[in-house]
Amino acid sequence: MDDSQTMKILVIDDEQDIREGCVRVLKRIKGCEVSSAPNGTEGLGVLQKEFFPVVLLDLKMPGLDGMEVLQEIKKMEGREILVIIITGFATVETAIEAMKHGAYDFIPKPFDPTQLRIVVERALDKIRLTREAEMLELERQKTLADLDTEKSRISAIVKSLPIGVVVTNNAGQVVLMNPSFKNLLGLDAGRVPGEDISSYVPDQGFCDLVNEISRCDVIEDSEESTYELVLDGNKFLMTRGRPVLTESGDCLGAVVTLGDISSIRILDQLKSEFVAKVSHELRSPLSTIHEQLGVVLKDMGEDVDAQEDQYILSRAKEKTSGLISLIGDLLDLSRIESGGLAHNIQRVPLDELLKSIVDFLGARAKAKDQTLSLSLDGDSFPPLTADPLALESVFGNLVTNAINYTGEGGRIEVSMSMESGLLRVAVADNGYGIEERHQAKIFEKFYRVKDENTRFITGTGLGLPIVKGLVEQLGGEIRLDSAPGKGTTFTVLLPVEKQHAV
Repeated sequence: MDDSQTMKILVIDDEQDIREGCVRVLKRIKGCEVSSAPNGTEGLGVLQKEFFPVVLLDLKMPGLDGMEVLQEIKKMEGREILVIIITGFATVETAIEAMKHGAYDFIPKPFDPTQLRIVVERALDKIRLTREAEMLELERQKTLADLDTEKSRISAIVKSLPIGVVVTNNAGQVVLMNPSFKNLLGLDAGRVPGEDISSYVPDQGFCDLVNEISRCDVIEDSEESTYELVLDGNKFLMTRGRPVLTESGDCLGAVVTLGDISSIRILDQLKSEFVAKVSHELRSPLSTIHEQLGVVLKDMGEDVDAQEDQYILSRAKEKTSGLISLIGDLLDLSRIESGGLAHNIQRVPLDELLKSIVDFLGARAKAKDQTLSLSLDGDSFPPLTADPLALESVFGNLVTNAINYTGEGGRIEVSMSMESGLLRVAVADNGYGIEERHQAKIFEKFYRVKDENTRFITGTGLGLPIVKGLVEQLGGEIRLDSAPGKGTTFTVLLPVEKQHAV
């Protein structure tokens, strides 16, 4: 960035100390002008009036949260704004989710001035790179391969970037890679471009994606694709790729960046291990308390004089039951995240399993005067190779939710069919339904919809995250279709040819 150019930075955070601290640190960066806003609404107002190429955005704020503000920023036409998420919730899920929504980088609280400067200067480098790339286009460089030998400022910037950069032509051959890319992949410093991407990165999924982007098969110019690359089991890289097109729309290849998120992964693993250990330690004494409360209530019998005590003990027994259920869900989530939930892999006839689930939960539906039915579109279905307990957890949770969130006299239908080589199972109800503003969040841990219809329904908010985690590990997909007052349909698609080891 030239001395004559001023880089404007906006800090949006509801904590005054964080805002003022960021302003003090960033003003020390040469050529930077820093402003701040105390919430998402005011921040968007500032961005409507003035262009800020870099925005530091808190994820958790009252009113509009950071994810909503990020989505609004990405809708602003003609503005390329790099958004850096700052939050105290440093889990890999939030980092990946923010990046999928277009965030440039992620920094967890608490952070020191050095960390903040490094992340912001990395964003400034990105802006410099973009501006130099535009200059390069104006100079009408003939091919992407020229980048490897061009002794220009753009080449120097790419080579000095702290994130990995690799550029391929439309045949998937590497034409440019910077030192950071070589370092992240453990390649020899003298390794030169010219070979297929698979020669440099030993990950078939990553290579397939790069080849698709390079040929512009499925990715549009305005879209970005992400992929988590795992190396040697303990190094995690977040990759982001886009196609490179000429003004006439011809596909030249792909540009892919790689960032190291191993530290975030390690933190998430430590969190999961901590949750699992604490849950194990709590489950045994809670189970004992629950059983003892049951014994005391049984001994009290129908004693009229002890009705108040019976009520208190019954409530305590109910709460311990809820805690035991929560601990069970937390342990399931920990095992899903570590990839170790399933132990009994076998061939499972899914139609028979669904029949047993519907029969078992039929009594619960009947108690609410509901109709619970199973519809099979076909005489026979290929079996799945998976842990039957994992499949029971998926469809048991979905049917139980349908019963809980459907009123008296409602209707729940479970249907199964084949769809393009996939087993398709839909759980549909005519219950309360889910407002659109909640639908993007219901698979988040502990998230529950609270309204007049659902506020008396108990639950942990972990059932759907468990379902989603299991379905993804089964190689499948879960879809949601819902409207308030009309009901909800969850559709699970599972590949029958994949060997499921959950």
